[in-house]
Amino acid sequence: MSQNLELATRLLHADDEAHSEVNVAPAISVSTTFRAPGPVKLEYPDEPDVTSPQRHIYSRYTTPISTRVEKVLSALLGDTRLHTHRELLQLIQDGYHGVHVSIDVYKKAKPELEIIDIDDEFKPGDLCWVETPLNPTGEVRNLKYYAEKQVHAVGGRLIVDSTFAPPPIQDPFAWGADVVLHSGGQFTWTKYLGGHSDLLCGVLAVRDLEEWRALWHNRTFMGNMMTPAGQSWDGVRGGSIKHVWHATLQGQKDQGWIKKQMPGGGPACFSFMLDDPNEARVLPYMLKLFTPATSLGGVESLIEQRYLSDAGADKRLIRLSVGLENLEDLKEDLRQALNGVPAKVKARL
Repeated sequence: MSQNLELATRLLHADDEAHSEVNVAPAISVSTTFRAPGPVKLEYPDEPDVTSPQRHIYSRYTTPISTRVEKVLSALLGDTRLHTHRELLQLIQDGYHGVHVSIDVYKKAKPELEIIDIDDEFKPGDLCWVETPLNPTGEVRNLKYYAEKQVHAVGGRLIVDSTFAPPPIQDPFAWGADVVLHSGGQFTWTKYLGGHSDLLCGVLAVRDLEEWRALWHNRTFMGNMMTPAGQSWDGVRGGSIKHVWHATLQGQKDQGWIKKQMPGGGPACFSFMLDDPNEARVLPYMLKLFTPATSLGGVESLIEQRYLSDAGADKRLIRLSVGLENLEDLKEDLRQALNGVPAKVKARL
């Protein structure tokens, strides 16, 4: 599909050639295996095109719905080679707690693995993992700096987790990324790319075809395909806020590159710190329009005391995921809750 088309058009038509069904809307497919054609129709290509399969054999390889999903997301991410996974390996020093769990598992097979800080000196072959915007604060890191000065200059590779800033807000490939991930939770695609808090999988995108084929083989034989059904288809003193994190508040000196890297605006998920952990525990349950739940990227606004889903987080930290409700309604809801939380906490103690 031509990249000259506008984004909305590409998304609606990216999968036109990936299906031959009469259904206009994609159907839910629960089959794990597919009927073979007659002998006359059988072909044995030396290298089957798994990016646009003429037929499906077994769900470990391709399925009608996963192929369509990957076509649409490839168009969204800028004509990339893309896989949808149930699991993704991530490498980072200071980051989301699920990353550290995966590193611990990986190090059992590769105990010599060395983890360094993102601002340490890189060597040839090193993998630099950058999450931007950051979870849970929503602050942004300068991808061009890490790609040019830290990684590519010494022969390393840059992998970017862009979950908090999906297209068209941010395009990591345009700033030097070699691999782009969209994930969340325990490596899930439950966030903005799903939009309804009902999807569980991950997205891994690369530009090089041979690299894509290698990843496809890994996914095939490690069993990381999405399951067919459901996952592919789908004034008075108030609470005292100590600090707010957001890309737009990072500092004047950073705003130049931030606006270039994220021309679509800042992330809709961000955090603030209260003075009192007891207030942070009570606040989510005093809101009427925000649902007290973890995750992000759904149409409904969510709020959580981050400690409940990340034991390494400060107990005073609150994370918000802003949905599609009216902005003024959300602001008033937060205002009434923050104004009332001190009295609520005092009554409970």
